[in-house]
Amino acid sequence: MITPSFILALILGYFAILVGISFVTGKEDTNVDFFTANRTSPWYIVAFGMVGASLSGVTFISVPGWVEASKFNYLQVVLGYGFGYFVVAYILLPVYYRNNVTSIYEYLNSRFGANSHQAGALFFFISRVLGAAFRLFLVAIVMQQFIFDAWNVPFEVTVILSILLIWVYTQKGGIKTIVWTDTLQTALMIIAVFLSIAYINEALGWSFLDFLQSQELTQYSDIFVTDSFLSRNHFLKSFIGGAFITICMTGLDQDMMQKNLSCRNLADAQKNMIVFSVVLVIVTGLFMLLGALLFIYAKKEGIAIPLMDGQAKTDLLFPEIALNGKLGIGVAITFILGLIAAAYSSADSALTSLTTSFCVDFLRLEETEKQQQKKIRKKVHVGMSVLLVLVVIAFKYILDRNVIDGLLTVAGYTYGPLLGLFAFGIFTSYQIKDKWVWPVVFIAVIITSALGSIEASSLGGYQIGYELLPLNGLFTFIGLILIRRK
Repeated sequence: MITPSFILALILGYFAILVGISFVTGKEDTNVDFFTANRTSPWYIVAFGMVGASLSGVTFISVPGWVEASKFNYLQVVLGYGFGYFVVAYILLPVYYRNNVTSIYEYLNSRFGANSHQAGALFFFISRVLGAAFRLFLVAIVMQQFIFDAWNVPFEVTVILSILLIWVYTQKGGIKTIVWTDTLQTALMIIAVFLSIAYINEALGWSFLDFLQSQELTQYSDIFVTDSFLSRNHFLKSFIGGAFITICMTGLDQDMMQKNLSCRNLADAQKNMIVFSVVLVIVTGLFMLLGALLFIYAKKEGIAIPLMDGQAKTDLLFPEIALNGKLGIGVAITFILGLIAAAYSSADSALTSLTTSFCVDFLRLEETEKQQQKKIRKKVHVGMSVLLVLVVIAFKYILDRNVIDGLLTVAGYTYGPLLGLFAFGIFTSYQIKDKWVWPVVFIAVIITSALGSIEASSLGGYQIGYELLPLNGLFTFIGLILIRRK
C-alpha cells in the first residue's frame, strides 16, 4: 500500500544521499568551487547530468500529460533543440572560454559596457527565476496532492520544505556538488521512464513492440504539422522556435553554461554538449511514448483525468496512475524516485546559478574584501531560496495552462533581449551607446508582448507560437543597430 508516509520516507532517504554527496564535494566550501568547480569536472559526467537538469519535472510530468492535446507535435520542437545545441557548442562556447568568464554575462561588459552587462544579467535573472519556479511548481503540486493533502499541510509549507531541502545540500559545494548530484538524478529519471513503460505494457499484456505497432498509438503519433503555415505548431515554426529556445535557454543561460564552464577546456565542453544533445532528444522521445501509453492505459481502465481546483489537470495523470493505479508498488517507487530526481535536478542548479549571477553580475563580488566574499555568497544563496519560494507560491494562483507550454511561452519574452545582445556582439564589430541599451531591450519586449497578444483572426488566421523568441531577438538586434556608435 502506497501511503503518504511511505512516499515521504523515500524522499527523505533520497535527500540523505544528496546530502552525503554534498558533504564529500563541498568540503572546501570556497567560492571557486561554488562558482566553477575549479574547472575540473569530467565532460562525460557533466553531459549525462545536464540531461536531467534539462528534462526536470516539466518533462517528467508535463510532457506525458501534454500528449493527448498535442500528440507528438512537441517532437518538432525537440528536433529544433538538437540543431540549437550545435550552435551553442561551436559558436557560443568558444566565446566564453576565450574570455575566461565566471558569469557568461561578463562577456557583454567587455564587449559593450556595464549597462549591457547588467541588462543581460537582469533578463537571465528573470528568466531563470520564472523557469525554476515553473518546474518547482509542477513537482510541488504533485507532492501536495499525493502526500501533504493527507495531513492537511498547506501548499505554502510544501514549497518551503522542498526548497529548504535543496538549499541544505547546495549551500557549500555549489556547482561542484551539482555536477555529481545531477548525474544521480539523471540516472533515476531515465530508469523511471524505462521501467514505467515496461510495467504499463505488462499490465496491458503487450510487449514494447506490440505497443509501437498498436492501433491505439496511432491516434497520438502525429509528429509533423505541415498542412497550414498559419497553425501555431507548424513544423517550420516549431523547429526554428526549438532551435532558438535551446540557443537561449541553454547557450545564453548561466544555469546551463555554468556546468559547461566547469569542464577542463573548450574541447571537453564541446564534446559534453554534443553527447548531451543526442541523449536528450532520445530521452524526450521516450517521455512522449510514455505519455501516449498513459492515456491508452487510462482509457482501458476507466481512469479519469485528476482534478485540481475543479479543473482537469493532465499533468497529474502520470502520478495518478503510478500511485493510485493497479500497477503495483514497483511503478509507484519508480515514479517517486524519478519525480524527486526531476525536482532536485533543475531546482538545485537554478539556485546555484542565480546565486552566482547575482554575486558576480550585480554585487561584483570579486571587488569586495576577500574575507567578506564567502559570507556575501551565503547570504545571497538564502535570499535566492526565499525568492523562489514566493514565486512558486504565486504560480498556484495565476497559472492556467499546461506547464511546459507556459514555460516555453514565457521564454519568448524573457530570453529575446539576451539573444539580440549576444548576436549583435558576436556577429558585428560595432560598438554601441551603452547607456541606451535599457530602452532598447524593454521596447523589444513590449513590441513582442503586443505581437503575442494579437488574435489569430486579426492576422488572417495566423497563430503566433514559439517564433516570438527569435522575433524578440530580432527587435533587440535592430534597436542595437540604431544606437551603434558612428
